[in-house]
Amino acid sequence: MFKNLFSLYRPSFARNIAYMLQASEYDGRMYLKWLHKTKDFSKVSTRKQFVRTSFSNALYLVLVVGIILQTLIGLVVMTLGFTHTIIGGQYYGLAIILIYPLLWPYFILVLVQLAKYFILWPRYRVVLSQAEEVFKNHPGTIIAVLGSYGKTSMKEFLKIVLSEGLNVAASPANKNVALSHAKFARSLSGKEDIVIVEYGEGKNGDIAELAKLTHPDIAVITGLAPAHQNHYKNIKQQADDLLSITSYVQAKNIYLNLDNFFKDISLPKSILKFDDEVVGDLKIKNVEVFFDKTTFDLVKGKDTMSYKTNVIGFHQVKYLALVCLLASKFGLSNDQIKRGIAKTKAFSHRMEPYLINGAKVIDDSYNGNIEGIKAGLNLLKKLDAKRKIYVTPGLVDQGKDSNLIHHEMGKLIAKANPDIVVLMKNSTTDSIKAGLDDEGFNRQLIIEDKPLDFYNNLTAFVAQDDLVLMQNDWPDNYK
Repeated sequence: MFKNLFSLYRPSFARNIAYMLQASEYDGRMYLKWLHKTKDFSKVSTRKQFVRTSFSNALYLVLVVGIILQTLIGLVVMTLGFTHTIIGGQYYGLAIILIYPLLWPYFILVLVQLAKYFILWPRYRVVLSQAEEVFKNHPGTIIAVLGSYGKTSMKEFLKIVLSEGLNVAASPANKNVALSHAKFARSLSGKEDIVIVEYGEGKNGDIAELAKLTHPDIAVITGLAPAHQNHYKNIKQQADDLLSITSYVQAKNIYLNLDNFFKDISLPKSILKFDDEVVGDLKIKNVEVFFDKTTFDLVKGKDTMSYKTNVIGFHQVKYLALVCLLASKFGLSNDQIKRGIAKTKAFSHRMEPYLINGAKVIDDSYNGNIEGIKAGLNLLKKLDAKRKIYVTPGLVDQGKDSNLIHHEMGKLIAKANPDIVVLMKNSTTDSIKAGLDDEGFNRQLIIEDKPLDFYNNLTAFVAQDDLVLMQNDWPDNYK
């Protein structure tokens, strides 16, 4: 109790509050929920750290100056109390000093909201209007990439391969919200043949908003899986949000990965569906996955083309096959396509392989969903290793079905039968462990209380010829 109370008056309190706002993406509801459930403010940044930007620095400065001024005022009032200038001033002064942790976390949020409404949003609307004109009048083909998972990888695959024969621009990294696209629009010259835009979604209406902004000609829907279920009512609403793209792109120009969740959703018949076996008129054959590459064949009629990619995972081949299909439609030759596929590689933290002291590590720690879990564990089963280690904190934003999903996740992990399972201690741990137990997992289980220490000291944990799969991320504002 005293430790938690003391954490309110540590010098790091202002920085921690600024970090909580930043990590919550300045979303008032998310920030307040995190604030109210936090007991020890010295432990709010256990996985990530405060990133200094002009805006976050300004907030931090306001907090520091405000707390110092309030403390000085309290000291002055206390002094006046001791000199009998203010009756009881010593008590009033002490109260002024002690209440700053109850005041500033809320006052700074009010300042953020005022900045949004009176400074940022008016500028935001102007910037978006200018960006829409850029996209609307662009002579090139605009491709929207959307879905619950795999968006950034798909966008990068398209960019790499299509660039073998065309002038291609793509929205950077995983910057997939409207303001990011507005900034991206300013970088376009108008001479691009292809413009690829990644759509992020977190609540109902997000896809329609981005489609109105970017005016896409083609859309690729990478898949559907439970995500952001704290904002969507259910996965059907999430699917409807993704499928709202049909109001802006003709169904015949929409390519949709027919995964397990979409199979239960009513889809327009003219949407071009693809899966692990067939992509348009291409059949996927002879897939082989290694630690650092994947090989596969695409069969069209009597013709067979063989490909090699630096991307790993059986689940990635259908996306690469779709890239081949689209590249062919855009007029690229077989040699250009093959050369482009050979250049594709994993995007950061998406099935990204690397070596540590002779151990093979696959970093798949960017966010996560149950479909990604299945893909990763399938890869873990197929690859050879002296010792297999699986590391995860669980999945965020799974809504009311979180316990069921994490119980299923535990069973999937057990079926993959790794030698060691490392779970990062949080609210999902018990459900994952129950799934492991129900499936009869009897190998080593480690429950880690200090995730950042574990990841920072991974070198000391692994040995020669180990295979480590790290899946999913767990932001600090989740418990």
